[in-house]
Amino acid sequence: MRNRKTTTRPGVAPQRSAKSGDLLDWYDRHARALPWRARPGAAIDPYRVWLSEIMLQQTTVKTVAPYFMRFVARWPDVDALAAATLDDVLRLWAGLGYYARARNLHACAQAVAARGGFPETEAALVELPGIGRYTAAAIAAIAFNHRTVPVDGNVERVLSRLFAIEEELPAAKPEIHRRAQSLAPAQRAGDFAQALMDLGATLCTPAKPACALCPWIDSCAARRRGDPQSFPRKTPKREGRLRRGAAFVVVSADGRMLLRSRPPKGLLGGMTEVPTTVWSHDFDNDQALKEAPRLARASWRRLPGAVRHVFTHFPLELVVYATKLPHSANAPAGTRWVAIAELAGEALPSVMRKVVAHALDDLVPRRRAERREIRI
Repeated sequence: MRNRKTTTRPGVAPQRSAKSGDLLDWYDRHARALPWRARPGAAIDPYRVWLSEIMLQQTTVKTVAPYFMRFVARWPDVDALAAATLDDVLRLWAGLGYYARARNLHACAQAVAARGGFPETEAALVELPGIGRYTAAAIAAIAFNHRTVPVDGNVERVLSRLFAIEEELPAAKPEIHRRAQSLAPAQRAGDFAQALMDLGATLCTPAKPACALCPWIDSCAARRRGDPQSFPRKTPKREGRLRRGAAFVVVSADGRMLLRSRPPKGLLGGMTEVPTTVWSHDFDNDQALKEAPRLARASWRRLPGAVRHVFTHFPLELVVYATKLPHSANAPAGTRWVAIAELAGEALPSVMRKVVAHALDDLVPRRRAERREIRI
């Protein structure tokens, strides 16, 4: 018996070709009102497009909106942001996560200011700090109406379903990108890009997509199959190994906390933290105090419980040690005292905010109401 040769299919052709005009008509009626979007007919500011796209990487619209508004209120254009200090940028970014974005944001602003404005082409945009293929395409399409389609997670989901692409992500990315570019209209490239994003965010959602409301309902191969929620196909993600460590919270009698800045390169580069041990897979809690800050008259006490945080590539668990010192205590080299009432102005990443909140509940119970006011 002859063996039948099998082939893999990159996708299933839609029953009816998807028309960009159908999606644009839907977008004209249902476009989301977002703080970085220009109103119909208004001039589009490349600075606001770029800033929003950097902030939206790996982050939700709901989380980004207040940060975006604070940034543009503080630095209304790229020249103002370029003139800011990196420390100020990190402080305003604190809590938004993925802090390399903030460092690249500042470097990119300086590069754009030096050249007199944003370049318009994808090739030139991708040469700037922190701008990858997707962000370059988003800026080129939305700010400069170039005929290109930026492909983010929402767009990957929409097109995987539209064409029922069987190949798993990330291997399917080239096919999805090719399909996306084939749909790009000759006119209104920016609106089309944003329409695809909105479609994925509001109707073509990961669970329970609202197919009946979709402008491409008659074109979607996955809907015709009856299993749109099974797309896109994804290779199971490997979970990173747990890292552990210890954090040391020092509070003075006059209401200050001991802080330091992390090295400018690497994870949470340049951000503010309480002193910690190295975070490792084989952390030995019995040896933790050997890495505690050298302080006269420090009496360390391990606080109950632990602080847990999940980074992109690994989960982290920190035990917290605390001590109180007299107001006359000196800060060791590389550290500084900061008033607890002023912690909200520090560039504390989310994991450190958790550590501080955990410690203040135990160390300074009378300050619980105050801690909530300063948003630690």
